[in-house]
Amino acid sequence: MYPFESAGGHGIYLPQLKLSLDNSHREAEWVFISHAHADHLPRDRHSRVIATPFTHQFMRLRGFKGECSELPFRERLSLSKCDVTLFPAGHILGSAMILIESDAGRLLYTGDTKTPPSPVTEGFDLPEEVDELIIEATFGLPIYKWQPIEEIQAAMQKFALQSLQDGYTPLFLGYNLGKAQEILHLLAPLGVDMQIHGAGFPYCEVYQQAGFDLGNVRAYNRATCEGSILVAPSSALGSGFASHVSRIRTAFCSGWALTEARRMQMNLDAAFVLSDHLDFFELLDVCKTLAPKRIHITHTPNPTVVQHFLEKAGHQVSSLEFSPRSEDADG
Repeated sequence: MYPFESAGGHGIYLPQLKLSLDNSHREAEWVFISHAHADHLPRDRHSRVIATPFTHQFMRLRGFKGECSELPFRERLSLSKCDVTLFPAGHILGSAMILIESDAGRLLYTGDTKTPPSPVTEGFDLPEEVDELIIEATFGLPIYKWQPIEEIQAAMQKFALQSLQDGYTPLFLGYNLGKAQEILHLLAPLGVDMQIHGAGFPYCEVYQQAGFDLGNVRAYNRATCEGSILVAPSSALGSGFASHVSRIRTAFCSGWALTEARRMQMNLDAAFVLSDHLDFFELLDVCKTLAPKRIHITHTPNPTVVQHFLEKAGHQVSSLEFSPRSEDADG
């Protein structure tokens, strides 16, 4: 069994291996970064990092200047005290789970993960066997069950086209890295002009280089945005984004959109339950497939609920002490 310590924020530190997961620790020799969302990046931007090539590319765009050993999926890397292998996590482009092998056993840390995977990722794949599992449970309540992506895509396309036909500019709200590109990809078949928040546009170029179709997308231009499909993070609403457009319809894209309170709070015209995380039932299925000796859950709104269902299925479960994600975070 592996002992754990906090590495700050959402990070985990494995002291016997001197390996930190999703945040830096002052004693760590290496820091694994599962993906390039802000809450997973190392506090010390000069840390010695292990990440996939795409995660490293996004980190550079976000200001990281430290050393990074790029590790492609399914290639083993030997460190001083363990071997590590990365598996595709399905969350955003480049997102990875890490399999850690040492004398203490085989530990899989998922970071943020999704199956079925986001359509703009490298997919989702699990190792054959693990002894311990650290898995996120952001949506760890039975109310969270996602629709098939094809149904969500059809509803989003219908909303966009109807808004344009009615003389409105449709605005889709989603995090600048990952969710925004998924939205663009799902709307790309419409062949309509699309504009994305300026901070998200450089990430689009990486997705396009990776072979994903993001449609007719360009950076947001205040003078020409009216009549285009717009994509921006929720935070942009308070900074004047498209504030001059008088006829606009707003749609929120997130797992958090499932709750009526969230929809009413944001005064939305539409809400699409488009998440890049496991739903409750996918979480149970992953644990059943891996059948580890011990499961540690993180970032859950109510750990007792997840523990109850996992223990009922015969698993040994504990909850690591991390705050659940705010509904303002990417979902």
